[in-house]
Amino acid sequence: MLKRIVQLFFLIVGGMLGIIFLPHLFKILHVESIPYLESPYVSALLGAIILFLLTFWLVDYVVGLIHWMEETLVKAPVTDLLFGSFGLIFGLIVAFLIVIPLKSIQFQVVNTVLPIFLTLLLGYLGFQVGFKKRDELMNLFSLSNRMTKKKGGEEEANEHKGKSLKILDTSVIIDGRIADICQTGFLEGTIVIPRFVLEELQHIADSSDVLKRNRGRRGLDILNRIQKELAMDVEIYEGDFDDIQEVDSKLVKLAKLTSGVVVTNDFNLNKVCELQNVAVLNINDLANAVKPVVLPGEELNVHVIKDGKEHNQGVAYLDDGTMIVVEDGKDYIGKRVDVLVTSVLQTSAGRMIFAKLKLLEKAL
Repeated sequence: MLKRIVQLFFLIVGGMLGIIFLPHLFKILHVESIPYLESPYVSALLGAIILFLLTFWLVDYVVGLIHWMEETLVKAPVTDLLFGSFGLIFGLIVAFLIVIPLKSIQFQVVNTVLPIFLTLLLGYLGFQVGFKKRDELMNLFSLSNRMTKKKGGEEEANEHKGKSLKILDTSVIIDGRIADICQTGFLEGTIVIPRFVLEELQHIADSSDVLKRNRGRRGLDILNRIQKELAMDVEIYEGDFDDIQEVDSKLVKLAKLTSGVVVTNDFNLNKVCELQNVAVLNINDLANAVKPVVLPGEELNVHVIKDGKEHNQGVAYLDDGTMIVVEDGKDYIGKRVDVLVTSVLQTSAGRMIFAKLKLLEKAL
């Protein structure tokens, strides 16, 4: 069907060219006196046939080019096409406004060649600016939609809700605790899952390494749970940053554009966000903050499970995973004993509690 349309186009163009140029050609060849050659219908027919025969080999190439352009446009994201088209239209409007005064100039190059050049140049620049600035433009539109007016007819607008956007990174999705945090209601706002994070999860889930594959599938299951089972607003960010390769850098860029908050448990990403003044929530910090406070002198009942690094030490754990080092607790491995807390040490790896046996305290 497309091939027939292209052939019809060449026939119509050939007919138009025949009407315009063939009478002049007949006059040059001194054959205009031949019957029927003066008729425009004959000129159109001859022009259509001549151009069709000359461009018969070109039809397949034109059809292939149209198919390639169609596939390219279909694969391109809607936002890219939309903002690119807006930029193209704006560039053409600017070119039209500039060309209007140029037509009054009585100089052939200025009023003919220059308008064509400006139209092509400004149309191209408008498309490129709209395409490459699509993320900033989307941020501008989203911020305008998030501004609401105060009650009582006040003219000032409320502060936008950009901080309510929680952007999840790959590590926090695979970790799985984010689903439980969302279920408790402590995390408010809209959960944003970037498309490039989903692609990284899919890549991990398709890995040949069994451990990586299981982690990737677990992350996809966590996302499915957040989206379907929890009462949270979940949005998929379809945009991407082609000029940035690393996913962490893309997350920081997205957080800057949307004034959102990055949710992670990656220590390095946490530091990068802090250096670039991007709001970040680290669930490891949250886990440490909600651990029960244990003060020196308190009594605990623990289960000693193994020996410590130092002589006669035993090691136990609280329910939240906090390690307790019990002095002279090696002989009580496998038993539950009462201990007294002597000191608490907070390290980058977590909290560590030192204690001694209560039996020894009673003996003293």
